[in-house]
Amino acid sequence: MIDKFIAVLQLTRLDLPVGSLLLMWPTITALWIVSEGIPPYDLLLLFIVGTVLMRSAGCVINDIADRNIDAHVKRTFKRPLADGRLSVWTALIVFAALALLALAVVLQLNLKTQLLAVAGFAIAVLYPFMKRVTMLPQLVLGLAFSWGIPMASTAALDAWSFHPALYLLFASNFCWIVAYDTIYAMVDQDDDINLNIGSTAILAGNQVVIVVAALGLLTLALWLVMGVVLNLSMSFYVAMLIIAGLFAYQFRELRKPDNRKGWFVAFKSNIWVGTALMIGTAMGMAS
Repeated sequence: MIDKFIAVLQLTRLDLPVGSLLLMWPTITALWIVSEGIPPYDLLLLFIVGTVLMRSAGCVINDIADRNIDAHVKRTFKRPLADGRLSVWTALIVFAALALLALAVVLQLNLKTQLLAVAGFAIAVLYPFMKRVTMLPQLVLGLAFSWGIPMASTAALDAWSFHPALYLLFASNFCWIVAYDTIYAMVDQDDDINLNIGSTAILAGNQVVIVVAALGLLTLALWLVMGVVLNLSMSFYVAMLIIAGLFAYQFRELRKPDNRKGWFVAFKSNIWVGTALMIGTAMGMAS
């Protein structure tokens, strides 16, 4: 029973909060912006819980779709479906449970947000299959992981009109996600080529480090413009300096050949990028 419980935790990635935090920080940042300060606590709680549930549901459907692929990839061959510790039927039951819990959360929000949630759910389910038909699955993930930004706005304001800063946040978040998921794809690049799996890392080839660096610079530039639009205080720009340092560290690691462990650590450092963005925005609005 304990082994099964551990396998379910691994399936849902609840033991690895990296993805949840990468999804959560920009969404909470958007909620902070539209609320012009600390969001209502009930709304904040709903988005935190909903983010975790949707990320876990996305991981389950991803592992169901990739169970035969994961078994042949060095980084993923020990996942519960790939190594046979869980059956597909068990995974489907877990997915259904997570989807129902997420639905219960969404039903606490207004109709506009519910409609966006349905679209976001469809994108999340579609994402795992994109690497089979395109070299740009990271773009779909960028859309899926940015979807909480407009949802935060409709949930707080119950309107289809969005603050100009949210367009900048959405665009910057999209670029950032494509950048860090390209780093993630670099770790599996050799296996993906052998399995005929597409990714921006493979598409970019020898220019992948330049592509990631360019996306990082564009992300930072868009965040700086967002700070100007929101008239944020110096606290925000200090956060941007921290983020610039983190991007520089990632670039240094990416330049090292065959540095898979370093690349993976560089990918995980994006947790701190999101943390700096959220805290910097909150402090920049409060000052």
